[in-house]
Amino acid sequence: MDFDHSAKVQRLRAQLADFMRFYVEPANADWHRDAGAGRYPLPLIERLKSRAFSEELWNLFLPGLGDNDPGQRLSNIEYAPLAEIMGRIHWAPEVFNCSAPDTGNMELLHLSATPAQRAQWLEPLLIGEIRSCFAMSEPDAASSDARNIRTTITRDGDDYVINGRKWFITGALHPNCRVAIVMGVTSEHLEPNSLQRHSMILVPMDTPGLSIARNIPIMHYHSPEGHCEMIFRDVRVPASNLLGEEGKGFKLAQDRLGPGRVHHCMRTIGQCEVALELMCERALERKAFGKHLADFANIQDWIAESRLEIDQARLLVMQAAHRMDRYGNAAARVDVSAIKLVAARLQTRIVDRAMQVFGAMGLTPDTPLSYLWTWGRAMRFLDGPDEVHLRVVSRAEIAKAKTNAGRNASQFVPPSLLMPD
Repeated sequence: MDFDHSAKVQRLRAQLADFMRFYVEPANADWHRDAGAGRYPLPLIERLKSRAFSEELWNLFLPGLGDNDPGQRLSNIEYAPLAEIMGRIHWAPEVFNCSAPDTGNMELLHLSATPAQRAQWLEPLLIGEIRSCFAMSEPDAASSDARNIRTTITRDGDDYVINGRKWFITGALHPNCRVAIVMGVTSEHLEPNSLQRHSMILVPMDTPGLSIARNIPIMHYHSPEGHCEMIFRDVRVPASNLLGEEGKGFKLAQDRLGPGRVHHCMRTIGQCEVALELMCERALERKAFGKHLADFANIQDWIAESRLEIDQARLLVMQAAHRMDRYGNAAARVDVSAIKLVAARLQTRIVDRAMQVFGAMGLTPDTPLSYLWTWGRAMRFLDGPDEVHLRVVSRAEIAKAKTNAGRNASQFVPPSLLMPD
């Protein structure tokens, strides 16, 4: 595996880093002030989007774009270092039309949309005219096993009727959010463990019967875009809104999650780099007991361990992206579980050290650390809890052990200790 960046990626990295430095970072204080005051969407976002579009820093994540679609058509391994740069400021990906959940939704639509669905939803998403959300998790079901999803999508003549409740639906409160991709049960007659029971359907946000019950704070942080609880009461949409085939919801979900986890993990690594930089600066500035914190051995250990762990995580993500590009999303399933697990734990660990170096200030909004820690903790649930990903990795290892049963005994155990035939 060669992780050296191509000339194109090197150029884009430099261009993106300059854009972040000269346009996004100076706007960060304004974003927080305006978002905190409830002014959303922000005019500064639209101005930055226009500039990013004109500089072709747009739709960097989607490799299979059509000839007339705007974007760079980068592979996963090419996009990964750019996601890291964007991730340094949590709201920046929207500027480049690379924010979740739109990225995953655009991938789904690109793979499965009919020509009419593409014209109505994908094309406006590709130019940043609208936003979208993805409604999968439910409060009344253990969504780590999506077979528990209870929302029903029932065929009624030329329509489907949707009933259920979803929550932690990111982006649903964004004023430009126009459509939800909803996952629910279309074949209730099948066995509960069947992977053919669920489908996905496109639901315009202004459809009668769809309502937003609340914006759920994550550990007291309210996102202006929303992590929402949504109610579907006899929501009726045309049958033509079905995304892909009936009963193929699980396959679509897996197609969506693989690349998206690479994006999440690289953005997390970018945020960990920010935390490490802040920790080092604070350690050089702050004194205790007559010495700068950077002179204490335990702080030096935290800094060194953080650097090693960030670099290890980055290599693991790049390996997953490489395998996905070369062999397909399904072949990288275990790798994707591994990076999701490692990145979420990494973020809370690195940020926790930085907060400790900052002292009480690390708990306040005076630095981004408390928000980054909160988001890292949430990531241990988002896109599947840690335990599910550990299970995926362990099953793969156990399967290899079953295949190689007895081989290690003959290789490493002295012959005198082997049982006689």
